[in-house]
Amino acid sequence: MAKHHLSIDIETRSSVDISKAGAYRYAQSPDFEILLFAYQWDDGPVEVIDLTADESFPPEIWEEALRDPDVIKHAYNAAFEWYCLNRAGYATPLDQWRCTMAHGLYCGYTAGLDATGKAIGLPQDKQKLAVGKALIRYFCIPCKPTKSNGGRTWNQPQHDPDKWTLFKEYCRQDVVTEHEILRRLNFFQMPEDEERLWQLDVAMNAYGVRVDTKLIAGALYVDEVSTEKLTAEAVELTGLDNPNSGAQLVPWINAHNKEHPDDPDLLADLRKETVEEALKDRDNLPEDVARMLEIRQQLGKTSVKKYVAMDVARGEGDRVRGLTQYYGANRTGRWAGRLVQLQNLPRNYIKTLDYARELVKAKNYDGLRILYGNVPDTLSQLIRTAFIPSEGHKFVVADFSAIEARVIAWLAGEQWVNEVFATHGKIYEATAAQMFGVPVERITKGNPEYSLRQKGKVATLALGYQGSTAALIAMGALKMGLTEDELPDIVTRWRNANKRICGLWYAVENTALRVMQTAQPQGLNGLIFALEGDLIYGQSFLTVRLPSGRKLYYPKPFLQENRFGKQAIHYYAVGQQTRKWEIDSTYGGKMTENIVQAIARDCLAVTLRRIAQKGLQTVFHVHDEVIIDAPMETTVDEICDLMAEPIPWAPGLILKGAGFESSYYMKD
Repeated sequence: MAKHHLSIDIETRSSVDISKAGAYRYAQSPDFEILLFAYQWDDGPVEVIDLTADESFPPEIWEEALRDPDVIKHAYNAAFEWYCLNRAGYATPLDQWRCTMAHGLYCGYTAGLDATGKAIGLPQDKQKLAVGKALIRYFCIPCKPTKSNGGRTWNQPQHDPDKWTLFKEYCRQDVVTEHEILRRLNFFQMPEDEERLWQLDVAMNAYGVRVDTKLIAGALYVDEVSTEKLTAEAVELTGLDNPNSGAQLVPWINAHNKEHPDDPDLLADLRKETVEEALKDRDNLPEDVARMLEIRQQLGKTSVKKYVAMDVARGEGDRVRGLTQYYGANRTGRWAGRLVQLQNLPRNYIKTLDYARELVKAKNYDGLRILYGNVPDTLSQLIRTAFIPSEGHKFVVADFSAIEARVIAWLAGEQWVNEVFATHGKIYEATAAQMFGVPVERITKGNPEYSLRQKGKVATLALGYQGSTAALIAMGALKMGLTEDELPDIVTRWRNANKRICGLWYAVENTALRVMQTAQPQGLNGLIFALEGDLIYGQSFLTVRLPSGRKLYYPKPFLQENRFGKQAIHYYAVGQQTRKWEIDSTYGGKMTENIVQAIARDCLAVTLRRIAQKGLQTVFHVHDEVIIDAPMETTVDEICDLMAEPIPWAPGLILKGAGFESSYYMKD
């Protein structure tokens, strides 16, 4: 039977701020309501159902289409439409949905209906966009009750019929835009495996993860007490009205640090790095200055923001939903964090986490201060532990061991590295042995050669993608005790030890350049580079087909000299700083990094499917780590075995998982 397609867009309202609480908590609000339902059958006209006017769904929609597996439902950010419709009683299975936003991200475009439309070449009317946003604010967000509006908290259609008519037109137009985007994307199909992976991601986000409400409440209370006490101490110490103000505090610190007016200033600003640098010389600072810097450091901790984010997003069952973004990293397809931003959670070093958590839950500020000293830092270290398993379950947490190092060695054919991973797995020691020509057996604690391990470690972590001394510094080489004078030698030694990996950088770059110059596909180590496009809409991409079958897309590629005067590939992407659609460039090392991280991501995707097939529930994942809300009988070894299973499309790639179990999330 031929598949039919139904494009959908809905307009909704809720008193919950969706930007802070997320879509799932938004739709769980008691006052959540679907206002408009716009739809388009295949290539037919767009119809709009006004649910505020008691217009009902036609039978072919409600009784058939929303439930029919032969009708594929499409929407831009389809997770929202799917969840909202189900919350409102219009049950529709997730496996019948396709997401046009996910498809666009897969093809290298940006997120957002308007932004994608612009990037893909649809005409834009900025005035209309502004009017559309104003209409959403008018009808979809509670209004402030006033005498002039009769004390109402919601604007209804009858309060401004003209605006409502215009709002319906905007809803209709969103379906038109989504359909036009889909029409263009269909030239570049999203693999079925990726469609299923998106569905798995939505199901995981909808399930959510439980949070410890008592710990969150305690952390917010303790932080308030801590802030009050630190601020009071700062005021007493400095005499300033607002010691949190840089304009007041910086001059005070500089003045109190000087023995002579001509002495240089200690601080230019109050940035975290500046304060840290100043405190390195604490013993030589006046005591009041040193203490004030410590107070500033503690007040500058933003740990409480994540507790607040959890509390705001917490919905039914004390669960936070919607923590991961499918294809959040546009160039590689890796996931990104949302709401609580799991990718940058502070690490925990406290040995007595259990006791610290109990003190916070008891709102025992004094106990925390006496036992742990720095209260804001303690709260920061406990953030991870606010995520807890379901009642009667435990967390099983497992991480791929050195997955990027394994993938790049496998891809490049760097045999000695592959043999390390096939045997003892001590890649940092083995790298140091290769770099400095010493037996790996000598690089053990107690031997003088053990000092070489940190050089092997920082080189492995920093230099795999054509980086040099700057990459070593960025990876923390100087903080490890290495000097700048040592770094060039480390770069040279690592490159000499990893000639095939270095060769991969240049092979990737040259292959991509040949494709751009000849428009002919080229193969390299199981990768296929190609130029793809369509003449109808003028889209063009440089693509890299990965061993998994998934492709990486570089939109609108062209050749141009880079800032070093070298011919280089340029393409369009979302700027990391500007967040705008703009020109970027790439080179061998950077493309290699994209490819390696993408393959590592695909390995994680295979593992997520395997976990689901076992009937286990992943609640979130961070980088290469999975967090499973597991029955008590589930073992760590069981999950690590899944991670070590061969990947069907990557013969010879040796993977390994390491993990632990816990009654809360932590960094082992």
